[in-house]
Amino acid sequence: MPSSDIVRFDAFDVVIVPFPYSDRLAEKRRPAVVVSNRKLSTVGLIWLAMITSADNPAWPGDVQISNLKVTGLPAPSVVRPVKIACVESARILRRAGRLDRTTARMLSQRIRGLLG
Repeated sequence: MPSSDIVRFDAFDVVIVPFPYSDRLAEKRRPAVVVSNRKLSTVGLIWLAMITSADNPAWPGDVQISNLKVTGLPAPSVVRPVKIACVESARILRRAGRLDRTTARMLSQRIRGLLG
């Protein structure tokens, strides 16, 4: 059971985390966005959507991040909601920033669309 000193994260916080690859047993330190709420964090888990460079080829459902300043990201980026991971909140290295309201709303719509 998780301890009471777990750092809690809110939906749409941008964090830096060792994000797992989907095709191999490895991970890469990268930005991600929290897509779960605090209800899940009470058990020490967080759902994250991968953030990647806007220079990478687009995938269906990618959401362009419109306000880099509030996210703490250094370069144009997109959220890739088709790549969601569940990680222990203790693995998150730090909070970098937060998605702006418009981007958060678009991401929510894309995730709901994927759940169909």
